Amino acid sequence: MKRFFDVELESFRSHLILMGEKSMEQVRRSLKALVESNISLADQVIAADDEIDKLEVEIDDAAIRYMNLRAPIATELRLVIVGMKASHDLERVGDEATNIARRAVRLSAEPPLKPYVDIPRMADIAIEMLRDALDCFLNGDAQKALAVVQRDSEVDTINRQLYRELTSFMIEKPDTISRALELMFISKSIERIADHATNIAEEMIFLFKAKDVRHTEEVKKGSALAS
Repeated sequence: MKRFFDVELESFRSHLILMGEKSMEQVRRSLKALVESNISLADQVIAADDEIDKLEVEIDDAAIRYMNLRAPIATELRLVIVGMKASHDLERVGDEATNIARRAVRLSAEPPLKPYVDIPRMADIAIEMLRDALDCFLNGDAQKALAVVQRDSEVDTINRQLYRELTSFMIEKPDTISRALELMFISKSIERIADHATNIAEEMIFLFKAKDVRHTEEVKKGSALAS
């Protein structure tokens, strides 16, 4: 029979995974709203942001209650702290999806500046990073988490390329400035989503290896888990 606090920790994990699934779905739906100029779908994304905010509050409350009542050992304490930090990143992912949806509404009033190729590709990578980081939480795979961290540069590269292209549009055709700026902000939102996925992956490495790999050169070289 499981200890009562083991059940509490399982509930804590399941809430975090649910929050992750909702955050990823918000990103997918916001991009679909953009590509299809679907105002109704964008409005649904904006309205659903409160659900993710509520989950973050519930996770924080559960974490604080657990630490106050259960005197957790080191591994349990890392789980609770990492869960709180990851929920904050997921809440920010939800916020970025909402920002994309709002910009999709504004862009729907004008013809597309260019075919939507780079932005959905960036979003696919960012969503994969989020999914893999959360899989690490379920499976305890720190090596997979390290791979997520190293993928962040892919999104950064596409973001820079898109900025250069959109800047050229604005210089050559001043009437495209407003649309180009909206796309730049959307691209930046996706880049931030990838950053949040990276944060979560780094937190998973800390959870399972008790090693803080933030801002370390070992991450870039792939040797962060060597010791």
